[in-house]
Amino acid sequence: MRTQVCIIGGGPSGLLLGHLLHLAGLDTLILERQSRAYVLSRIRAGVLEQGAVETLARAGAATRLEAQGFRHAGIELAAQNRSFRVDFRDLIDRDVVVYGQTEVTTDLYDARDRSGAPVLHGVEDVTLHDIDTDCPHVAFRHDGAHRSVACDWIVGADGFHGPSRQAIPRSVLRTYERIYPFGWLGVLSETPPAGPELIYANHPRGFALCSMRNEGLSRYYIQTAADEDPEAWTDEAFWDELRRRIPEPVAETMQIGPSIEKSVAPLRSFVAEPMRWGRLCLVGDAAHIVPPTGAKGLNLAVGDVHYLEEALRRAYDGDPSGVDGYSDRALARVWQATRFSWWLTMTLHRFPGASDFDQRMQEADLAYLETSRTAQRALAENYVGLPY
Repeated sequence: MRTQVCIIGGGPSGLLLGHLLHLAGLDTLILERQSRAYVLSRIRAGVLEQGAVETLARAGAATRLEAQGFRHAGIELAAQNRSFRVDFRDLIDRDVVVYGQTEVTTDLYDARDRSGAPVLHGVEDVTLHDIDTDCPHVAFRHDGAHRSVACDWIVGADGFHGPSRQAIPRSVLRTYERIYPFGWLGVLSETPPAGPELIYANHPRGFALCSMRNEGLSRYYIQTAADEDPEAWTDEAFWDELRRRIPEPVAETMQIGPSIEKSVAPLRSFVAEPMRWGRLCLVGDAAHIVPPTGAKGLNLAVGDVHYLEEALRRAYDGDPSGVDGYSDRALARVWQATRFSWWLTMTLHRFPGASDFDQRMQEADLAYLETSRTAQRALAENYVGLPY
C-alpha cells in the first residue's frame, strides 16, 4: 500500500486532519484500532473555542454545528454559596460553542465518507518504521492479515496510549507530567441544564461543574477520589452531593432524573516534546493531556491540526520550513493552555491535606476575579481560546 500521509488514529483530530489534507489534494489513509461505533460511543466534552469552530467550518464539517450548537457568551464561577458571571462578549467580544465531541466526530466521519478516502477500522499491532528516513512505513494487522503502508509522513493521532509517541527514541523525547490526586465523577442525564451557561463551583467538599450537551441533555461532575467506583454512587447520592456544592438558588431549581451514563475521569497534565521527529508528527492526546477544567483537550488537538495541515501543504509545495517549525509553534500554544488548565484546576479543587487557610486563599482568588475586569479579561481570553 502507498499513501502520502498515513494517519494513525480515527478520532476527531485524525479525521479532521485527513479531511483538510484531502481538500488540499493530498492522499491520506487513516488507521483506527476500534470500530466506528466504539469511537462514536465515547463521551467527551463539548465546549469548542472559536478557532476550533472556524477550522471545522473550513473543513466543511460545521453545518450541524452551526444549526444545533449553543453559543455561550460567558461562564458562572461560584464559591461560598454565591456566584458571579464572566461575560466573554463584553470583555473580548468573543464566545464559545457547546456542541458534543461525539457530534463533531460524527460530522467528520460523514465528511470522510463523502470524500471516499479510506478509514481502516479494527487495525492491530501497529508499528512505525524508518521514521528518521525519507521512506517511512507503517506495519499493522487488519482482518487477520499483516499489511504495510509506505508514505511520506506519519501522523500520530492515536491518543495517550498509542504507539506513535513511543516510536520517538527515549534520548530525544522529553515528557512533563502532573497527576492530580482526584478525579471527576460525571453523570449524563436527560434533564434540562441547571443554568443557561456552565457553572464552575469551588466548595470545601470539592469541585463541582454543571454543564450540558443540549436543551434536554445535561452533564454534571463532582470531584471524587481518582479511583472512585462510579457504580458505588446511586443517582440519589450523586444529586445530593452535587446540590451541596453549588449555590442554593441553582440547587433548588435544577431538575434531576435518572442517569444514563456514569463514569470517573482521572485528571493529569502531560506534555511531550518534541511533537515532530523525522517523518513523524504528533497531534492531540498523543502529545499532550490537560485536565478538563479549562475545556482545552479537543481544542488543543484542533490547534495542532491547524498548524500541521498548513505545514504539510507547504511542504508539498516545496517549502519545508512549516514542518520544521511545527513542533515549536504547536508547543507554544500547548504550554499556554496547559498553564491555564492547571491554574483553573488549582483554583477550584480541594486538594488532599488542604487546610482552612488554603480554602480561604482559593476563595480570595475568586473574589479578586469577581471584582477585577483585568483578571476576568485574562480568563476570558484563555477560555475562549488564544489565537493560532
